[in-house]
Amino acid sequence: MIGQAHPSWQGILTTAFEALSPEYQAFLYHDSDYFPDINNFFNAFKLPLDETKYILFGQDPYPRRESAIGYAFIDGKVQTLFSQEGLSKEVNRATSLRNFMKMLLLCEGKLEDDFSKEAVAKIDKTPYIDSIMILKDNFEKNGVLLLNMALVFTSKEESKKHVKAWNGFVKVLLGQLHDKEITLILFGKMAEVLEKVDAADAFKKVTMPHPYNIGFITDAKAHEVFKPMRLLRS
Repeated sequence: MIGQAHPSWQGILTTAFEALSPEYQAFLYHDSDYFPDINNFFNAFKLPLDETKYILFGQDPYPRRESAIGYAFIDGKVQTLFSQEGLSKEVNRATSLRNFMKMLLLCEGKLEDDFSKEAVAKIDKTPYIDSIMILKDNFEKNGVLLLNMALVFTSKEESKKHVKAWNGFVKVLLGQLHDKEITLILFGKMAEVLEKVDAADAFKKVTMPHPYNIGFITDAKAHEVFKPMRLLRS
């Protein structure tokens, strides 16, 4: 099951996976109702360990099977990022991704205080990438591993249950990385709990609102972290 991860993560992930309860491990091995599936929920770890500068913690996967592909904030249903009307229809339907894109455009100096679709439509998008997978690649080129506090989704009602179930995994994962120069990017309340987890003490942490909140667009910490990455540039 660790096969989709880069070899540099194999031992670390095997140890962390063992921190999950036997009942939850059995669920992951035998149930087919969650997503991303067993072949994809470790996809974020394809980024080699020695190239990892940040671990971004979101909440949990997108609540759609075709969207949840094993990377936080990378929506597998999205093809293009932009349209003549501004952002693409698929991006506009994904609130977190929509606000993240507007934050990046604000960092590019293309938006000011008007974040409407009309304002986005006026922007010349020719300098920018237009593929969700290139956006994923750009995150990884900047050393950002796109993780969630829970690696699988079944229903909104069970989200907190899954976050709790993966809690031990996250703690053991971080405990094995204490000597690495990795910054934790914490999105929202579910990830913010890592501020108080002993296993995360060794890391620099940057906490910001979850991109689901419109305040994320203008958040100073988000700009400080992501503006230098130029994620919309090829």
